[in-house]
Amino acid sequence: MTNHLSPLREAVASLDAAWGAAADATELSRAQLVAVNAAIGVLQRRVDAVHAEVAAGIAHESRPELGPGSLAKEQGFRTPAKLIAATTGGSTGDALRLVKVGEATAARTNLIGDRLPSRYPAVQAALAAGTVSAQVAALIVAMLERVRVAAGAVRIAEGERLLVRQAPGLAVDDMRRLLQRAEAWLDPDGMPPREEELRAKRSTRMWERDGLFHLELVADAATAAPVKAAVRGYVTAAFAARTAAVEPDAVDADRRSVEQLQADALSLICAQALERQGDELPLAGATVIVRVGLDDLCAGDGVARIDGTDQPVSISAVRRMAADGGVIPWVMGGEGEVLDWGRRRRLFSRSQKLALTERDGGCAMCALPPEMTKVHHIDWWQRDTGRTDLRNGILLCETCHHRIHDNGWEIRIDGCGVAARVWFIPPPHVDPERTPRLGGRARFDLDMAAVAVG
Repeated sequence: MTNHLSPLREAVASLDAAWGAAADATELSRAQLVAVNAAIGVLQRRVDAVHAEVAAGIAHESRPELGPGSLAKEQGFRTPAKLIAATTGGSTGDALRLVKVGEATAARTNLIGDRLPSRYPAVQAALAAGTVSAQVAALIVAMLERVRVAAGAVRIAEGERLLVRQAPGLAVDDMRRLLQRAEAWLDPDGMPPREEELRAKRSTRMWERDGLFHLELVADAATAAPVKAAVRGYVTAAFAARTAAVEPDAVDADRRSVEQLQADALSLICAQALERQGDELPLAGATVIVRVGLDDLCAGDGVARIDGTDQPVSISAVRRMAADGGVIPWVMGGEGEVLDWGRRRRLFSRSQKLALTERDGGCAMCALPPEMTKVHHIDWWQRDTGRTDLRNGILLCETCHHRIHDNGWEIRIDGCGVAARVWFIPPPHVDPERTPRLGGRARFDLDMAAVAVG
């Protein structure tokens, strides 16, 4: 006999099967560790689904109009969130998130008592199936609620299906990136007002305490872009110099942390601005690149993206940045540059890296920003006689480059040019099925084909 808790019981059974006869986690094989970890993930997400429903029920039975008869007050708590948090040992914020998810996905009734479907049925189904967590569901619901009036019911439903379809396998931080783009797609007209609101909050605070100078910068995406590019460029150059050092373990070797390098970068950039002379500051890759469609730019509609920044920007912000100077628009093949070098040269050109950045968005495997990556041949130049062209190039950070070559991963490119998709195929010891994993910018782009899916 099946009931509402059957998916939860199935998840427990899967965990039990993956664990096997091991006495504790130290006796699990590497394959078992992966399988148990996956089973725990499904179990946690299905517990989230059930708990969200229960949380919504507790909130309903604790609504203000019940007064002293409120369930939470009867149990000695001021709010339902306090009751839930005390039970789970979590924060009030976590409890509120559960309540909001439960309320957004629960079945409803109209004024005459007829049963209505959930406000967000796709999110409800994904929660029940264990493909999304309550935290991801809360992020999706919160974004859809923000744009619900502006986007309309039809586009909200399309956006909900699209996000639920792409959410599995994405960590919370990656999901936030996808949601930023989804919000820009659902409510493009709302971007300029939101940008102005964020821009109005920009500030820099400076103070000294205990012999240290403190600097706090709060900025919108367009204002922050040149700062991030310059500082990251300096850090990248410093790491490159450290890697190339003849004696990396010498007493005077550069051992500064990333935070220390960033502080030094700001100091040097400001010092050079004051002096307005001297040698160029080594800012490897320190260029602000804004990617925007020509039609969108001419029409003044749509959105653009700044390399290294997750938040989309409006066309008006792009025009303002271009007026300030120091911004390079991405134009593949501009000024007659060759993007397919074949076997005529070994190193990829700057224009090729710009094109690959449009496709990969940074490290195609771990999403580090473009300035922290290099272009690598998929088929090696020497061993495989690989070509120096876009179909054989990929952006990877140093760590992912070694991970792929040392652990037996394979790379597949589907399609041509910047619209191609990058797939990473794990070795058998990581995934016996060798299921391809989507990489590159496509992981965070909205899959518009999903919109047509009912």
